[in-house]
Amino acid sequence: MCRFLLLFILFLSLLLIPGEFEGAAREKQEVPLITFRKKEDSYARAEERFSMVENQIKNRGVRDEKVLEAMRKVPRHLFVPSEYQDQAYGDYPLPIGYNQTISQPYIVALMTELLEIKPQDKILEVGTGSGYQAAILAELASEVYSIEIKEPLAKSAEKILSELGYNSIKVRAGDGYFGWPEAAPFGGIIVTAAPEQVPQPLIDQLAEGGRLVVPEGKFFQELVVYQKSGGKTKRREVIPVRFVPMTGEAEKQ
Repeated sequence: MCRFLLLFILFLSLLLIPGEFEGAAREKQEVPLITFRKKEDSYARAEERFSMVENQIKNRGVRDEKVLEAMRKVPRHLFVPSEYQDQAYGDYPLPIGYNQTISQPYIVALMTELLEIKPQDKILEVGTGSGYQAAILAELASEVYSIEIKEPLAKSAEKILSELGYNSIKVRAGDGYFGWPEAAPFGGIIVTAAPEQVPQPLIDQLAEGGRLVVPEGKFFQELVVYQKSGGKTKRREVIPVRFVPMTGEAEKQ
């Protein structure tokens, strides 16, 4: 009787195990690539960051020492998929899944410098992506609110930012076109995808004296700074850039 019972249990286990493995495989495929990362830092990686700042950023004219220090401090390689970690400090963007990229280090530093962040500022980021830009902002501002239209990326970024101790960053999935009205106004707003025209809700949520930095355009894009003064905004073009297009409501406008 016991032998028969053991054989019956073994037979059932053979039937159940393949289904569990298939479910696990499907679950793994649905997780964004960015979650599969080696989480260690090292002296060698820190040296790469210092070299990146000197050669790619400082030599191109970024002078704000607080921005440079943030770029030296935040481990960029922890925000890219494992297969690209050896390229994390290269002078170019990298794919992070879902047709999105982590921006070139120089562009991250330049856009951050253009915000002219003060320690007491509350910053809105539209396009969380990997979470790297949000981490840089958090080194300079009191609070960071970051919106990502791709929910898996939002969850992945929130996880790594939490693991790294960035408790001043709030991340949520949603369409950044509409901003984050309940947390407005913001001392600075940064957009990491390109709309053809800057969304009006973002202008409305900018505090007096605040700055909005955004890549603007379709085929030909310019990095643009909007500054609010006396209830009006002044627009200044900085350099030509190439970003992924802003999706969601921005595509309908």
